[in-house]
Amino acid sequence: MSLGENLQFLRKKENITQEQLAEQLGVSRQSISKWESDTAYPEMEKLLQLCKLFQCTMDDLMQKEISQIYVEDKSNYDRHYNEFSKFVSLGIGLILLGLSATMLVYGLNYFFEGEPLTEDFCGIIFLIFLVVGMAILILYGIRDDDFKKKNPHIVNFYQEKEIDSFNRKFSVMATTGISLFIINVILLAGFDAIFPQISGNEYLESFEMSFFFLIVSIATTIIVYYSTQKDKYDIEKYNQLNDKNSDTYKKSAMTCTVCGCIMLIATILYLIAGFVFNKWGMPSVAVFAIGGIGCAIASIIINFKKSQQI
Repeated sequence: MSLGENLQFLRKKENITQEQLAEQLGVSRQSISKWESDTAYPEMEKLLQLCKLFQCTMDDLMQKEISQIYVEDKSNYDRHYNEFSKFVSLGIGLILLGLSATMLVYGLNYFFEGEPLTEDFCGIIFLIFLVVGMAILILYGIRDDDFKKKNPHIVNFYQEKEIDSFNRKFSVMATTGISLFIINVILLAGFDAIFPQISGNEYLESFEMSFFFLIVSIATTIIVYYSTQKDKYDIEKYNQLNDKNSDTYKKSAMTCTVCGCIMLIATILYLIAGFVFNKWGMPSVAVFAIGGIGCAIASIIINFKKSQQI
């Protein structure tokens, strides 16, 4: 496919007229028409502007059939990101669900008249959820890294109507997830007010916290899934994340490093509590909840500082 055919395809895909493209490039409409009919060719400066505007490489624009790249890239990219979104949200959800299951099992001691379920047993249950959740996150993190290495640059193939349609769905689901968090906190406060006998009884309080973390796991899974899906539609961000010189890449790398260190410290503290002090259950598992909050705070601070530097 020629430069002109590629340019025409990209322009129409972005729903831009020749006049609008000419205005953005600072040339006449006739120049765009000549480029698209292959009767004239843009200067190097204009070629670079076109590549930046349509988020493609010069090699793709000049020598390849972009329409075919569009079809192949979209199919592979969609399949990868849909799978990645599902399993990353599942991995995080399982870890939080592990907290809920652990507290539920610990609370069952309330009904035992004989030998109660030990904290060690509760800790083992949490470890199972933790190991499975972490295994999923590591596996799909590696797959995502491999995909990005093989596909460092993606043509922007999503149309505005596709992005707008998803953004409407995202706003609803994000609101749902945040609302669940707020309702959950209200319910937690309401339980204590309505059932004062819960306060002071560690087993009943475990039931209460089990329900709390169950809702947290559901809300978090929803938010993580749709946030990851939102990133799928941001091709410019994807390309910047693969450019080691971009601010987006540096911000992401710093966030991953800090959060990785926080969760590593949380895991070490939990193992120390288990092997050294034989405290596998409550309240040792709380270090992971604290670690998650720490990651969220670190991410906000890093994003804020980077935005101030731009």
